[in-house]
Amino acid sequence: MDKLDKIFEMQTILNDRTGVHNFPDLGDGEKIKWILNYARAMQQEIAELVDSVPWKWWAKYQKFDEQNARVELIDLLHFIISIAQVLGMSADDLYDVYRKKHLVNMRRQESGYTVKDSSDTRDI
Repeated sequence: MDKLDKIFEMQTILNDRTGVHNFPDLGDGEKIKWILNYARAMQQEIAELVDSVPWKWWAKYQKFDEQNARVELIDLLHFIISIAQVLGMSADDLYDVYRKKHLVNMRRQESGYTVKDSSDTRDI
C-alpha cells in the first residue's frame, strides 16, 4: 500500500469515528451536503493557515508559526480527501485526475493561457 492509499484508509477510519459513513452509497442530496460541509470546514482551515503567517503588514507583533501552518495544511488535506471520498474517488482516482489536470495546466502555461477554454478539462 502506498502512502496516498494509507491516507485514504486513515481518513475513512476518522470519518467513521465522526459519524460519516458509506460515502459510495450517498444520494446526490447527501453528497451535496457533505461537499458543502467539507468546503466550509476548509474555508475555516484556510483562515487558520493565514493566521499562522504574519499577513498584517501594519502589525509588528505577529510571528510566523510554521509548525501551526503545517498542522493547518494537514487539516485541509483531511477535508480534501473526504471530498474525494464523497465523490467516490480512490487514491488512484485522485492521482489520475491530478496528473491529467497537471498536464492541462502545463499546456495552458506553455500557450500563455490567454483564453479561458473550459473544454480542455472535459475529458478529465
